[in-house]
Amino acid sequence: MLPLVLQTLSVTAPVFAMLFLGVALKRLGWIDAAFVSTASALVFKGTMPTLLFISIIKADLNTALQPGLLIYFVFATIATFALAWIWALWRCPTADRGVYVQGAFRGNNGIVGLALASSLYGDYGLSLGGVLAGVVILVYNSLSAVVLAMYSPGGRVGAKGILLSILRNPLIIGVVAAVPFAYWQVALPGWLMTSGQYFAQMTLPLALICIGATLTLDVLRQSSGSALSSSLMKMIWLPAIATSGAWMFGFRGAELGILFLYFASPTAAASFVMARAVNSNHQLAAAIIVITTLMAALSINLGLFLLGWLGWI
Repeated sequence: MLPLVLQTLSVTAPVFAMLFLGVALKRLGWIDAAFVSTASALVFKGTMPTLLFISIIKADLNTALQPGLLIYFVFATIATFALAWIWALWRCPTADRGVYVQGAFRGNNGIVGLALASSLYGDYGLSLGGVLAGVVILVYNSLSAVVLAMYSPGGRVGAKGILLSILRNPLIIGVVAAVPFAYWQVALPGWLMTSGQYFAQMTLPLALICIGATLTLDVLRQSSGSALSSSLMKMIWLPAIATSGAWMFGFRGAELGILFLYFASPTAAASFVMARAVNSNHQLAAAIIVITTLMAALSINLGLFLLGWLGWI
């Protein structure tokens, strides 16, 4: 149990370090609201799409392509998204429902989920987790675009408007553009890959610094009820439902373990970036990210312990 706790902390601790750096830089006056706005736009329109593009073209599709597992994850994600939305209709104010739902279903699979899958299952976990991450990135961003368009001031309503918000989403464009390169194994010039990686590596630090700069005690107090409710769904209820469903469909061992890690990952920093991009309640998004990341060190380890005790993984 202790090694798993330490491993989870080794993945989540750098996230907290960057969050607290954002808080400190704002307090020192080194960054301000204008910086946060500009940096968030840069992440959403430039560095994060580049990161997604590179991660997908580097994934080993031939080694770990498991259609059954991928299909289950997609349908389970859609189901948990629907459950979170239904719950939000009762639990959350109308204006915040898009952020609430996104925070409840969208996991940080590219950082926390993939790192833990690689740590627990080695190269197999890295390959399967990488392919799985590429698929769910497209699903996450499509569903997030839909729910944010429905409720956010900067979103678009109506079927045509929602479709346009999906097609114009830079994160989705980055994923879709990478698919032909990954499928046909098109090699990009070395200098271009290196430059792209330099640019993409700014994504997580910039996003987390912006989140930290947005956080205040007042914001946490004001959004505590909705943030805690969304966080409990993300870290406990939805992972329990989705993982139990995976067991019922016959997944065992490493496959079930990786599915659990992806379902149970804390809310992704991209949820803050997308919420801010459509002028939604990004303070609530930031609070959900902080709470779920705090919970991850306990909930993920307890989940792995329970799955191991039951003999499922």
